[in-house]
Amino acid sequence: MGCCSSAAQSSKREWKPLEDHSCTDVPWLLLFILFCIGMGFICGFSIATGAAARLLSGYDSYGNICGQKNVKVEGISNSGLDLTHKKYVFFLDPCNIDLVHQRIKSLALCVSACPRKELKTLADIQKFAETNGSSLCSYELQPSEYTTDPRAAKLCPKYPVPESAPIPFFHRCAPVNISCYAKFAEALITFVSDSSVLHRLISGVMTSKEIIMGLCLLSLVLSMILMVIIRYISRVLVWILTILVILGSLGGTGVLWWLYAKERVSASAVETQIAKDNLQALLIYAISATVFTVILFLIMLIMRKRVALTIALFHVAGKVFIHLPLLVFQPFWTFFVLILFWTYWITVLLFLGTTGSPVPNEEGFVEFRMVGPLKYMWWYHVVGLIWISEFILACQQMTVAGAVVTYYFTREKRNLPFTPILASVNRLVCYHLGTVAKGSFIITLVKIPRMILMYIHTQLKGKENACARCMLKACICCLWCLEKCLTYLNQNAYTATAINSTNFCTSAKDAFVILVENALRVAAINTVGDFMLFLGKVLIVCSTGLAGIMLLNYQRDYTIWVLPLIIVCLFAFLVAHCFLSIYEMVVDVLFLCFAIDTKYNDGSPGREFYMDKVLMEFVENSRKSMKEAGRGGGAEGRELKPMASGASSS
Repeated sequence: MGCCSSAAQSSKREWKPLEDHSCTDVPWLLLFILFCIGMGFICGFSIATGAAARLLSGYDSYGNICGQKNVKVEGISNSGLDLTHKKYVFFLDPCNIDLVHQRIKSLALCVSACPRKELKTLADIQKFAETNGSSLCSYELQPSEYTTDPRAAKLCPKYPVPESAPIPFFHRCAPVNISCYAKFAEALITFVSDSSVLHRLISGVMTSKEIIMGLCLLSLVLSMILMVIIRYISRVLVWILTILVILGSLGGTGVLWWLYAKERVSASAVETQIAKDNLQALLIYAISATVFTVILFLIMLIMRKRVALTIALFHVAGKVFIHLPLLVFQPFWTFFVLILFWTYWITVLLFLGTTGSPVPNEEGFVEFRMVGPLKYMWWYHVVGLIWISEFILACQQMTVAGAVVTYYFTREKRNLPFTPILASVNRLVCYHLGTVAKGSFIITLVKIPRMILMYIHTQLKGKENACARCMLKACICCLWCLEKCLTYLNQNAYTATAINSTNFCTSAKDAFVILVENALRVAAINTVGDFMLFLGKVLIVCSTGLAGIMLLNYQRDYTIWVLPLIIVCLFAFLVAHCFLSIYEMVVDVLFLCFAIDTKYNDGSPGREFYMDKVLMEFVENSRKSMKEAGRGGGAEGRELKPMASGASSS
């Protein structure tokens, strides 16, 4: 491949799209590989130290792993037992939960069977032990002593012992009735002062679960339909979205006020708490929809003259999806890979929670703790979550950028590779993984301080003074803005790397220069395009939410709408964002390619434009309209002129 012989020709400034390929940022790839090896070492260490066995099989309060022979722990009685036939962990008081450390504060034992029915007295516990051979009291008590030994009050489970069943794969006896864990969840939700509100919200979700699943499926179908519309009727897409959003906003607002008026009449006749909650929720929804509609109208009124400028770019983006239909499925593959990695990360995190050396705690039981430098493996693991997740997302950006760049800079579209996306993936794996690793690491460097500040802000909530709270929020906001700016610059840097095969710093610098030179184009085309895609997301969320309101209206007598509707709308926005973010990414890549094309080509022989004819008409029409508006003397008029002279300077 000639990877390292011509590492990165940073002095090269003339753009030669797809003419040569060389490995970029190889040291960063090696650093990322070493980091991943460290992540693998953490996983191997946790498994080798017995954490996997303790996590899956479970262990008692004396350090014995259930279902096997154990080694004696110095200073701990009842350790080192042969528990081959006792495969399940049983907690004497499963509902005694430590809210501070978020764990069950109870003596744990290994038993041969979980109690499948409620045991109300010590006699029932004794009978269960004699019948099933499963002793639910501490190891030093014999079943015959359960009702006679005074120690039984402390060493036997708190009765009545709830009916329990083993958790699949994890061999823990869990109560069938999880009401005590529901109380634990209520204690964690500090913003709910009245627990009855939480009960009604949860009951509303459970009652409406079929409707929620159907509405989530509806949002998925609507997103796919919108992608088909983008692909085939991109010329009128902008106007369709504009009209539909206007009608949807007006219709949704009108329906909400109509339902509020109708509910107010019926609520006056039936004075129930659920009716009052629904009436209040409807009023909030109607006011919010009205404010949103007014703001949306003002924005569209201001940007109405810019809407037409987006049509040509959307048309070219629609052609990209026609030639590269597999782009639509990129979010699925990325999400699938992320789910696999997150599953692995959580599994290793659980391993780390049970790894370490057995040490006695203040209660005389065994806890497993890591000592020395090994206790910092948690931080390494957390950094790995952020960096590798950003790396996976950056690989998607580089793949999409490479495929769109191949499409744009191929003059004869019938000469495109059979699968441009697979060709882009091949270039990514062979040449540019180091660039992706470096770009994702930069995002990680910004994310980690922001997450630390957010954690500090959460821990100090209510304790810090107003000045400190304001400064902390300002720092978090600045870091968030910096992260968004770097993410946008990274995406354009990946596009520059896909075009010219330069390293990350060179690509980021070249992309930044191009974006600055075309600042008005960025504002007039890219931002308007993103706004129209945002309207598409709003359309899907509003349509799904409106359908949810109409369906949930039939359950208003016994259901609170708040939580089901919020769940549905959040899922709809997530699905729409996953689909339309790819289209947004394609528009951004096309814009950078278009800016480079107009800078280094002027249409003369040997320097022909690569752009589509529709995009050329867009440039000419935009330049004419702006010259007419500013008589050709304004900055905006100068901005839209092709900068052919830039090619000679390179």
